[in-house]
Amino acid sequence: MHRDRFYTLSASCPDRVGIVARVSGFIAEHRGWILETSLHAEPPEVDAAGGDAVGRYFMRIEIKADSLPFHLAEFRERFRPLAEELEMEWSITDSAVKKRVVVLVSKQEHCLYDLLARWQSKELDIEIPCVISNHDTFRGFVEWHGIPFHHVPVTPDNKVSAYAEVRRIVEEVRGDTIVLARYMQVLSPELCAAYPGRIINIHHSFLPSFVGAKPYHQAWKKGVKLIGATCHYVTSELDQGPIIEQDVIRIDHSDSVEDMVRYGKDIEKTVLARGLRYHLEGRVLLHGNKTVVFR
Repeated sequence: MHRDRFYTLSASCPDRVGIVARVSGFIAEHRGWILETSLHAEPPEVDAAGGDAVGRYFMRIEIKADSLPFHLAEFRERFRPLAEELEMEWSITDSAVKKRVVVLVSKQEHCLYDLLARWQSKELDIEIPCVISNHDTFRGFVEWHGIPFHHVPVTPDNKVSAYAEVRRIVEEVRGDTIVLARYMQVLSPELCAAYPGRIINIHHSFLPSFVGAKPYHQAWKKGVKLIGATCHYVTSELDQGPIIEQDVIRIDHSDSVEDMVRYGKDIEKTVLARGLRYHLEGRVLLHGNKTVVFR
């Protein structure tokens, strides 16, 4: 990985001839230096009504920041007419600006501990402006790291006000991304709708198998030979959001539910960390309920 400051342009648009030429030409016209390019063409899906189907094109381009004669705000203004012409969904970010990640957690500590260790070592070069929990369990641990901790209890009777408070905190600290690090509550539809493509969850099964509660117990009852974890975006449908990253481990008939939970914790940590990194680096592009992930 290069260490120069760079801008990351992530985009998708209807597929057509000349997309790469137009975008790279725009960058070249302004003497921009392309450091890395990832491209993918998604074939068209057949229209059920028999109409003409169009594929979709995805790209991620890293541009050396000091090769351009203007700053990011002016890049956005200059690039916008081309993006509109290409019917493009796009974003561009600055590697010098750290993303602000708000972590939500309940009583399971392993994902929280792993994220804070990666943050402290700068393996994940992010800001964590706060941790929010529906329990007070990890207050001391979080505050020892110098991170503000917010206890927001969630009960069947207070969910509307509780998630309004979570949203207020996220807005107050200017959170870019919300990570559910084994946060064992179902978010309200309103909260999901407020942050589309910005809430990341780790689910302790290889989705779409074993959604909902106690997936290891479900897997044990089915006698599966592989268990896994899934990092995905959160939507209002439980455990149905677009998948970012997954991994599995082999088990056998002698493994108990407790064994599976223990094995699964290691997978959950690594899958969440990888998925979060892909998201923060602009490597994940959404396409309906699917993702294109440029690793």
